[in-house]
Amino acid sequence: MYREFREFLLKQNALALAVGVITGAALGRVVTSVVSDLLMPVISMGMPSGDWRAAKIVLSRVIGPDGKEVVNSINYGNFAGTVVDFVIVSFAVFLIVRRFLKPTPADPTKACPFCLETVPEGAKRCRACTSAL
Repeated sequence: MYREFREFLLKQNALALAVGVITGAALGRVVTSVVSDLLMPVISMGMPSGDWRAAKIVLSRVIGPDGKEVVNSINYGNFAGTVVDFVIVSFAVFLIVRRFLKPTPADPTKACPFCLETVPEGAKRCRACTSAL
């Protein structure tokens, strides 16, 4: 049973997927930290209220049954921060994928002059019309 499980992990690339998910989660935490600890303080200096992620449009204020104020608002600052996080994570993933996954060159092909079927460059006969090339 151990051997079958090991073959499954290696054959189905489940191990590579697990490593990718764990690495992606760690990268997400790092990017969130970079955004909240390094970028947002700089961006917050340009905001009138200062706290960038807490920016919101208040729709209504109501006193709840427990005597506390309940604020109904659109939290656009939190949304914008999440979008910035997403853009940075996406760009980092793009750079990693571009670095490690090089496109494989396509096999050289040519077109059959009779039927215009695409055949490998070294083919002697067309696989569609069987004419000599």
